[in-house]
Order: sequence, then structure tokens, then C-alpha cells
Amino acid sequence: MYEFLIFLVWGIFAAILFLNVYFRVKVFKVYKNLVQNRVQFDALDTFNKEKMESVKQKYPANAADIDTFVSHIQFSTRLASILVALISIFGGILMYFRE
Repeated sequence: MYEFLIFLVWGIFAAILFLNVYFRVKVFKVYKNLVQNRVQFDALDTFNKEKMESVKQKYPANAADIDTFVSHIQFSTRLASILVALISIFGGILMYFRE
């Protein structure tokens, strides 16, 4: 059981690293387009729908890139939070199974 939990924690940790690289590549492609078109908004605006709607109204030509960027950021944040929570839970369980 102990070895399985260790393997599980390492697997989830590897998943976080893989997802970080994967989303970084995807997000930077869209981010590059937004920077080239001088689209400006705050980082916290990605989690506020009303503010993002006002940003999309300012830059209607880049609305698709803005939506893609925001969805990638939100999804990667949610997924990373879940994986970190799983690592913490399994790490806590491992504390009780130490030999």
C-alpha cells in the first residue's frame, strides 16, 4: 500500500509538470497574438466575466483569442488546484503509513 501511494503521488506530480508545459505552450501562442495586437487587461480580469466582456468590447477583432486565453488559464488553474489537493491528501495519508 505504501509503495502504491508513493507511486501515485509521483504520478500526480509528473502530471502537474506535464500539464504545466502543455498549457504554457498553448497559452503562450495565444498570449503572443494578444501582445502583438496590444490587447491589455489585468490578470485578475480572467476570472471576472463582466470585465472580460468589456475587454472583448474594446477589442472585438481579438475576441476569439481572448476567449481562448481565458479558458486555458481557468482550466489550467482548476486542474492544478485539484492535482495539488490530491497530492496533499495522498501525502497526508502517507504520513500514517510510514514504516
